[in-house]
Amino acid sequence: MIFIAVKFTVHSADRDNWLPAVEDFTLATRKEPGNVFFEWSYSVENPDQFVLLEAFASPEAGEAHVKSQHFAAAMDTMADLVAQTPEIINVEVPGEGWSRMAELTPRSR
Repeated sequence: MIFIAVKFTVHSADRDNWLPAVEDFTLATRKEPGNVFFEWSYSVENPDQFVLLEAFASPEAGEAHVKSQHFAAAMDTMADLVAQTPEIINVEVPGEGWSRMAELTPRSR
């Protein structure tokens, strides 16, 4: 599985526009056959920073993603909104998706 984490720091004035601006990209990516997950969050320390966690089933699926029309369109849209070049981690990891954390189990209520 290809796991990718990206930090997007946007212009403060565009913070509220970010998620609506990437909605079509998000929906199209989630429909890709090799997409495992594609999830947005934002930093609690920097309100102008959005964090994307995404995974693809194989290197080929990741390559198809970056060659898609919706990826190209998103990069064009994002270029107007980001305040700096995004930071990225892109690694191949074993597994097929999220696993359960062994160190923590909810207590009964």
